[in-house]
Amino acid sequence: MQVFDLDKYPPLIPAPTDPAEWPEWERGLREWRKGARAALDLKAYDRPEFAWTRSCTVSGKVMLFDREFYDERTNRFTVGKYLERMRRDFGGLDALVLWQAYPRIGIDDRNQFDHYRLAPGLKEVVAELHASGVRVFMAYNPWDVGTRREGRADSESIAAMVVEFGFDGVFLDTLEEGSGALRTALDIARPGVAMESERALPASGLPIHHASWAQWLDDSEAPGVLRNQWIEPRHMMHLIRRWDVDHSGELQMAWIGGAGILVWENVFGSWNGWNDRDKAILRAMNPIRRRYADLFSLGERFPLVPCGLPGAFASRWEQGGLKLWALVNRGGNSLSGAALPVSSDGMERLFDLVRGVELDHGHLEIGPRGIGAILSIPSSRVDDEFREFLAKQAEEFRRAAGAAPVRIEPRNSRVSPLTGEEQVIVSRFRARECGEYDPAPFANFTYPPLHFERRVEERVRVGKGKVDGREVTNGEFLAFMMATKYRPTVTDSFLSHWLDGRPRPGDEGKPVVFVGLDDARAYARWAKKRLPTEYEWQLGVREHGEVWNWTESEHFDGHTRFSVLKGGCAPIQAGSEWYADSGPRPADWSTKLIHFFPALDRSATIGFRCMAI
Repeated sequence: MQVFDLDKYPPLIPAPTDPAEWPEWERGLREWRKGARAALDLKAYDRPEFAWTRSCTVSGKVMLFDREFYDERTNRFTVGKYLERMRRDFGGLDALVLWQAYPRIGIDDRNQFDHYRLAPGLKEVVAELHASGVRVFMAYNPWDVGTRREGRADSESIAAMVVEFGFDGVFLDTLEEGSGALRTALDIARPGVAMESERALPASGLPIHHASWAQWLDDSEAPGVLRNQWIEPRHMMHLIRRWDVDHSGELQMAWIGGAGILVWENVFGSWNGWNDRDKAILRAMNPIRRRYADLFSLGERFPLVPCGLPGAFASRWEQGGLKLWALVNRGGNSLSGAALPVSSDGMERLFDLVRGVELDHGHLEIGPRGIGAILSIPSSRVDDEFREFLAKQAEEFRRAAGAAPVRIEPRNSRVSPLTGEEQVIVSRFRARECGEYDPAPFANFTYPPLHFERRVEERVRVGKGKVDGREVTNGEFLAFMMATKYRPTVTDSFLSHWLDGRPRPGDEGKPVVFVGLDDARAYARWAKKRLPTEYEWQLGVREHGEVWNWTESEHFDGHTRFSVLKGGCAPIQAGSEWYADSGPRPADWSTKLIHFFPALDRSATIGFRCMAI
């Protein structure tokens, strides 16, 4: 028996450039789709508990450590503040991926699930997102194999997280597809929990994955077709190019193909904000995709139809008396003229859905790299609710007028300035997506080079004092606490290795750990010393201890707060290159540690030493 070739086409099926070839190209796609649908069991898309996925058009991805999403002064997440900015800039979110672990994971033995469990008030975060109509995805990192083990299969741990926190979906980091065991575990945990792959989902995976990323796909001159969404239009795909500064390509592919968009600005600690023009395009697109979600996912699609505007392309959907044309302008100049050979006859009326105005004919204006939309609707269905929708679109169009493609650059500032004599210091980092002192230099990359050694040369000022020859011990920190009655405002994980408020017997001389940067600073002030900068540490330390050392190296760019650790640690987290650095390190080695929240910043592998003032 011959097996149907589900892999005949790539994830993005290119379209012919010559419009004369489009009809035959479309006939071939329809014939192949018929065979693909016969070869796949797609009944899961009929299940009502998964209906939400087909209208999940705009998904966001937020780092739990992002100070726009988390307020370290209150140790609480600021969901309302974040969602309001998403509404203002992007027209709102339908779903949000809560990213929890990388690039911090591996600095100690706490695993990816611990990173969720230690997040303050995470159940309330998910509940607040749900109350705002936003679905919530957790992230699964299959490469996390060297940290603390759970004593059960990952699929069981994921299902338990879904039950505990109320997640609606699981984002499958680095994976093309999840396992049948995970699908079964999720179905048992709660109905309607979606799996979404990061890498290109094989067509054979459609039956158990209701969503997938479409990442770093390069379109043809005439817009191509996303293979999996062509097979099953109810499968939601989110277009994403994380390092691009111009997102108009993703927006066009999503719009003309009926797909979704992923908004991701803080890329593991490297800020890559969207420009104003692209935000405006998404704000115009969003309400249309939401209002006509069934038309896009259940209607009949015609992937390329003739368009009268040079440099523009159009597709069409039809369902229940509605016809909707989605158009894109591939060029950098505005287009205006007869886009489509259609007109209003009184019974069928035409509307420009982007500008929110009625049309007599298929004449349209589309801005540079922009989108257009024409709806043909029976006159009887033009009611007050529809007119209100048009008024909101018209208001948004006026707001977006003149939006320019300006990239947003956050300011990266050192919290504590350096003083003393100036020197040139060369330190070494491992190239990671979080960057070193500045965001990672990966603008417009697809798969950038990672994990090689990067040398950073800086002219800095260093003090004249002497860095202590060893880390502060448990016994010394106990003396500080007894003398000052010190207690941090947030006590999560504080000295969690102690027993009944004191070091365990025999540990008095070991380096104190499970202290945060502010805890270390408080001790140094009491000792009439200070923490050394990373450069002073590098110049002044010869004997390394068993734990990483906090240094006075704090930086903040408005979203991500980080410090530079020195010295390395005795434990080695093996199993993945995605883990943070571990093991003993030479004095010139630096590790960027992004601050999360106190429960995670305080670690079994991070202590500190002081420097005389």
